[in-house]
Formats: sequence, structure tokens, C-alpha cells
Amino acid sequence: MRTLTKDRWIRRFHDGEGCTTKLVCFPHAGGWASAYRTWPGSLPTDVGVLGIRYPGREDRLSEPFPSSIEALADDVTDVLDGLAGQRIVLFGHSMGASVAHEVAVRLHRRGRPPAALCVSARLPPAALVDQPRFRYTDDEIIAEIVRHDASRTEVFADLELREFALPAIRADLELVNDYRGGRRPPLDCPVFGYLGEQDSAISPEQMRGWAAVTRGPFQLRLFPGGHFYLRDEESRLLTDMARIWAPGGRDGDPR
Repeated sequence: MRTLTKDRWIRRFHDGEGCTTKLVCFPHAGGWASAYRTWPGSLPTDVGVLGIRYPGREDRLSEPFPSSIEALADDVTDVLDGLAGQRIVLFGHSMGASVAHEVAVRLHRRGRPPAALCVSARLPPAALVDQPRFRYTDDEIIAEIVRHDASRTEVFADLELREFALPAIRADLELVNDYRGGRRPPLDCPVFGYLGEQDSAISPEQMRGWAAVTRGPFQLRLFPGGHFYLRDEESRLLTDMARIWAPGGRDGDPR
């Protein structure tokens, strides 16, 4: 059994005794925790920003990739036991939204539900049940990634960087392929959905399906941009998200 340590799993971009809320962030497929390194600059100082480090990348490069999204969620939930008694908000983008949701379900079962679940640019669990499996060559994987994220073009043009990045991307795509979502026990916390208006992978109507995962309120916010809208719209996204925990804000209130 692997030893689960917070230092291996959590990168703390901003944290401390004054942080009354912990925003726990889950990367997209092939993504790194460092994608969230700039987020503290657009959030209140009492909000801690913690990025989840998936095995098999960054400084966990020598570790095996997760065997499934469910197994990954099991490990992360065990690690988050160290935050027991603290106010937690979960945010996940794309594949990370599925991981964040699975973690939210596990925390709920343990009697420690998050204050809110924020899901970005990902089909809800019920829509994944009948999703077809995809088999891509490396070139097809790269073409698909660049189609959604033109900023990665230079990375894949460099053969050394390409070979460094591809294993984690392949492994995560296998996780996405194998994950079939389906019914999960409903959450009690509010769920907030976020999506780029020009995202070709998912529609606003599909994102609204996330309302079914909670007995609490649901709200969807749209931003200019495609699948990775959150890079150009980072400040606006975080301003909107901060209302979840701001005093007198909309915590649990979908207005």
C-alpha cells in the first residue's frame, strides 16, 4: 500500500491560518497542478488555493498513473482527511470535474461534504454512461489537444517536450475512456457549472445536467472562449467563484 502524504498530493499556492476556505483544484487530462498557480492573485486573501498533483507527472513522474478515476478519487479523499473540520470548495476542469465530483461524493459519505462543488467544461455523470470509447494515435491525440488548446502547439513541435508530455496525456485519456459516471448518491451542497460559450466539446444544455447530482441549488455561468476559456477569463471566473464563500454572498443561493 502506498503511503498517502499531503505533500505528495497537494501543492499549496496560498495557504495559512488565515485561510478560512480551502479551494481544492483538480487539473484537466494531461494537466498539472501548476495550472492553478496564479489563482491566489484574483481571490480574497482568506481563500487558500490547493492544486492536486496527479501521479505520473511533475515531481511525481516516477510514480504509476492512477488505474481509474474512482481509484484516484479514493486516494485524494484520503489525503483530504487532513483538512477535516475546514471549509472546502472543490473545483475541477474537464476530466478534473469528474474527479472533483467523485471526491465530493466520498466526502459526503464520510459526513464531511464540501461547501460547494464547481465543475467546468465536462459532461455530467449521467451523460457519460453510453459514451463511446476513443482510440487515438499519438498524432491524433496531439491534433485533438491543439484543436481545443492552440497554446500547446509549441510544446508538441518540440520532440523532447512532446515525449515528456504524451505519457500523462495518454494515461489520462484512458481514465476518461474507462469512466462511465452514472448514478451517484446526490450531494447536499450547491453545484456551480462553468463553460466557454464557444466550447465545441460540450453545450450549455449538457452542462445543465449537473443539476441532477445535488439536492442543493445549481447555477451555470458562461464565459467567452472555448474549452480552455478559464485562461483568458481567469479573473472574471474567480471573481464569480469567490461569491460562493464571500460573506453575504450566494453560498447555497442560486441567485
